[in-house]
Amino acid sequence: MKVQIAAALAALAMGGAALAQPPAGGGGQSPSPEVQAARQAMMQACAADMKSNCDGKTGREMMMCMRDAGDKVSAPCKDAMAKMMAARRPPAGQ
Repeated sequence: MKVQIAAALAALAMGGAALAQPPAGGGGQSPSPEVQAARQAMMQACAADMKSNCDGKTGREMMMCMRDAGDKVSAPCKDAMAKMMAARRPPAGQ
C-alpha cells in the first residue's frame, strides 16, 4: 500500500511538472520555489485522498479527479490545493 501511495505521489509530481512546463517554443521559466513548495505540501496533504478517491489516475487526470471529488476530499487537502492554485497565479498587475 505504501508503494502504491508513493507511486501515485511520484506520478502526480511528474504530471505536475509536465503541466508547469512552458508551451513548446515559449520562453517560460521553471516553477517558482513557492509553487514547488505548494505542490509538495499538496502532495503530502492529499496522499490519502488521492488513494481513496482517484486511485490509478496520474498527472492531469489525477488533478481533475481530485478537483471533481469535491466534498469527499479532506479539509487539509482542500486547503493545500487552494494554496497551490493561488501560488500558480501570476501576481496582480502582470
